[in-house]
Amino acid sequence: MDSTELKNSESADISEIVIVDDETKVTLNSPLKIPKEAIRTSLRASTIDVVFANIFAIPTSGILLSNFVVELGASPIAFGMLSSIPMLVNLVQPLGAYFSEKTTSRFRYSLLIFGTARSLWVILAIAIFLANWGLINSYDLVNITLVIVLVTRLLEGFGGASWLSWLAIIVPHRLRGRYFGFRNSVGSLTNLICVPLAGIAVSAWHGGTLQGFGIAMVVGIISGYISLGCQYFKYDINPQHHNWAPEHGNKEAVTSTAEPSSILEIFKDFNFLKFLFYFGLSMFAINLSLPFFNLYMLDTLSLDVSWVTIYASIQAAVNLLFFVIWGRLADRFGNRLILAFVGIILVIIPFLWLGVGTSNLDLWLWLPMIHILTGGTSAASDLCNNNLQLGVAPIRNQANYFAISAAVAGASGALGTTIGGFIVQNGYFGGLSGLFVISSLFRLVALIPLVFINEPRRKSFIELIQGFQHRLKTLNQN
Repeated sequence: MDSTELKNSESADISEIVIVDDETKVTLNSPLKIPKEAIRTSLRASTIDVVFANIFAIPTSGILLSNFVVELGASPIAFGMLSSIPMLVNLVQPLGAYFSEKTTSRFRYSLLIFGTARSLWVILAIAIFLANWGLINSYDLVNITLVIVLVTRLLEGFGGASWLSWLAIIVPHRLRGRYFGFRNSVGSLTNLICVPLAGIAVSAWHGGTLQGFGIAMVVGIISGYISLGCQYFKYDINPQHHNWAPEHGNKEAVTSTAEPSSILEIFKDFNFLKFLFYFGLSMFAINLSLPFFNLYMLDTLSLDVSWVTIYASIQAAVNLLFFVIWGRLADRFGNRLILAFVGIILVIIPFLWLGVGTSNLDLWLWLPMIHILTGGTSAASDLCNNNLQLGVAPIRNQANYFAISAAVAGASGALGTTIGGFIVQNGYFGGLSGLFVISSLFRLVALIPLVFINEPRRKSFIELIQGFQHRLKTLNQN
């Protein structure tokens, strides 16, 4: 990230609380600016953090964990549960946001939550080696895996909103698209390098794939601890100050009661409700089929895990390239316009999986092309949905907004994955092929609410259409 951009950018606003009388009212003093050098250090630490966090995620989520449970003989419903649990537990994020707002340090809260969650994966690593020695059967190991995933994701759900609110304050608004694009690209580069290496290592491990996955789990856990260590170098935020920050640079003194607004008051924000409806419907439609693309390759096509990780690395490479491109385009044109454009491609992608087989044409052309499209569109979707959420949520009580958003998205995504598992299990709907068609239809419907969201500092879709019509009219007159 160019340091000259940061020099010319805004600093994050934080306000101090001042008691003015016995009625427990407060006034906002002039905003406290985060030092620019502290912002630089925080952004560097956050970028290094994402490298080790992605290494930690390789064995604890994604294709390696999916292949692990498939080889253990897990049913499609259990496979669907593995994918839905991380989303469903986001329902606890509003409660986590409430607890986090009572603390005085984002860093200490994050260390407590995520440190505990990552330590629990040690139990699964031990169980894997016990199973490798014949002391635990496959059925029990699948159940232990599901329980560990449930508990760790539940804990992470308590910390997700606080962590995003922390980063939202540190990253200057005008650099959000570029920085998050760069940060996500670094994460994609990590996946590009490490995922295929991990897949090949697990597949070719001399002690067998089970033992190989156990070694990958140990490496991932160590990386997770290093990731937590990087957060020590990020500028700490006191939520008690942050919640009273002036809205969007409004530095006028205000008077308010000493308690932030309740979570219920957030639902009076009509624009935020429109975003929630769009985001929830979109997550449902995408996750209806997304986890089952890997199941299709691993189970239906019986591809070796090394092939699947190569495709995952192709997708990560495209992410690496397009995160930067989408980030700059988002800063220039806004997030809604990009989401609408890539949304059309996302509708088409499930149809492209129909009829994919194991011929050379499919393995060397069709599947790589699908993963290239998926990588490019998912980069835009992840980045712009995140930025749009940051835009529609006000500065005050951001953690509560982010928690509700995550809860809605998590519940919707989990519902989609769970329903997808039942559709695959029930031959009446046509198995995986029927699921892909149904998912495409829902993805198309999910684009409708996007039109009605007002993105701050951007024209509405109606205004954009009117401006385009005016330009056409002017050109015809000339």
